[in-house]
Amino acid sequence: MKRKLTLFLTLVLASFCGAHAFAGIQLTVTIAPPPIAVFDQPACPGDGYIWTPGYYQYGDYGYYWVPGQWVVPPIVGLLWTPGYWGYEGRKYVWHEGYWGPQVGFYGGINYGNGYFGSGFTGGRWEGEVFKHNTAVSHVDHNNVHNTYVDRTVVQEVKGPNHAFNGKGGIKVQPTDDEAAAGRGPHQGPTPVQVSHAQDAHNDHLAAHGNPRE
Repeated sequence: MKRKLTLFLTLVLASFCGAHAFAGIQLTVTIAPPPIAVFDQPACPGDGYIWTPGYYQYGDYGYYWVPGQWVVPPIVGLLWTPGYWGYEGRKYVWHEGYWGPQVGFYGGINYGNGYFGSGFTGGRWEGEVFKHNTAVSHVDHNNVHNTYVDRTVVQEVKGPNHAFNGKGGIKVQPTDDEAAAGRGPHQGPTPVQVSHAQDAHNDHLAAHGNPRE
């Protein structure tokens, strides 16, 4: 029950963190997350959306998957830095993702679809318009019109795709630019992202015979 309350408060706090107040919500567990599987990216629903990759979260019955989703950023010009698990002091700590003008450090985790461990190559802002790189992102040209093609950024996933940074996982440190982005102004997950994560949590409970909350 305590863990349910902690997760609920985490999601609520994330939804109310302002652009300058967000510092990253943390969750600590003693079990490593499983390797990240390869999932098909759904087609972008329209112009103005940015892909936010899926990730593992921890609940009452262990790890569960929060699927990736297309999200309208809270402010024009912002990019998503995915959350990640880090092995720290014999525990695995979840570092919440955030919106900011630059992509920060996300543990070197290869989430695919433009998030290959550092930065984001699935699209870019040009003025107030976000353009999708169709070499990386799944785009239906009937719905999305702002696109370009850069095939040099496509990377192949090889071997075990670790879902955490640190001993036994991905061993990389943030670059100077990533560290600077992490110290800059942040905005937490949007209400749509918070609701999406809560739905995944409810599905996790329902799969083990617990009623939805």
